[in-house]
This record gives sequence, structure tokens and C-alpha cells, in this order.
Amino acid sequence: MPKILAFSGSIRRDALNRKLIQVAVDATRAAGGDVTLIDLADYPLPLYNGDLEDRDGLPDNALRLKALFKSHDALLIASPEYNSSIPPLLKNTIDWVSREWQGESGLVPYQNKVAAIMAASPGQFGGMRMLPHLRQILNALGVLVLSGQFSLPGADQAFDEENGALKSPARLHTLVLELVNTTAALKQA
Repeated sequence: MPKILAFSGSIRRDALNRKLIQVAVDATRAAGGDVTLIDLADYPLPLYNGDLEDRDGLPDNALRLKALFKSHDALLIASPEYNSSIPPLLKNTIDWVSREWQGESGLVPYQNKVAAIMAASPGQFGGMRMLPHLRQILNALGVLVLSGQFSLPGADQAFDEENGALKSPARLHTLVLELVNTTAALKQA
């Protein structure tokens, strides 16, 4: 079973991408993935600052996140779009995890990882403009980002109010199945 680390790039309590990541986690588990869902609110980090890093080293939460990234085979990320790009919370998290530590390259937490990326938005683009930016950042760190991705326009109307399920989950299920199968195949290779 591939170990998959899942999180949302939003920590707002009722965020659409928090709803999306929960649905994606359930679908990934059903597809055979061993998923660890984390909330970035549990890992507060200061804005990345080289002077802060030089003075204090890596924050404890950055080290905790590094360990989580390293202990998983894949990433499942749902993120909002801020001004057609990734939100500062997600970028800051990626940056802290990518810092060198005790002689170990900052790329280690990302090496040999597979990622599936998603976005949800009430707008007509569904976060689609953010996804290429996230893909570019993860690729630069050595992550194999699946060519398929999932964007959810009109996300404020896309979830069942009673159970939180996605009303039309087929494309999402296809993406998470690809994540599980690709990660499992690469683990065996």
C-alpha cells in the first residue's frame, strides 16, 4: 500500500479545499492508499526568512513536516487559488520543508515522490490557474506530478450538504486511482 500524505493549502475552517481534500482522502483510501491527512494549521510556521533560519535553525514544525514528507511515498494536495497562483501558506510550507538540514539536501523530502494536485473554487475556473504554478514548484523539487489534475469550478455548490460528498466524483476518483497505482508501481520498480 503506498503511503500518501494529504493536506489542503487552506486552513480556513469551512474552506472548500478542506472539503475537497477530505473527499479525496476517502476516495484514495477506497482505491487502496494508506493516507495520512494533516492540517497545516497544526504546523504553524513563520514566513521563511534566511536570517531567521541562520539564527535559529529550522522551526520544530518544519522538522516535523520534513519527517512526514520523507516517510510518505506520495502527496495529495488540494489548494485554493490566490491571485492566479498558490496561496502563501502552501508556498511557505513547501519552502520550509525544502531547506537543507544537518547536511541533508532540502530535496530529500521531495525525491521519488508522486503527487496529485487539485483545486476548488466557487469561480468558473475552479483554481485551474494555480495548478500550473504548483506543478512547476513541485517538479523543480523533484516530485513526479501526475499529468492529470482536478479542478472544481462552482465548488460552493458541488458538495452534498448532508454528507459532504462530492456530487460528481468520477474525475476525482480517476485521479486518486492513478495516484495509488503510479505510486505502487514506482515502489515496486
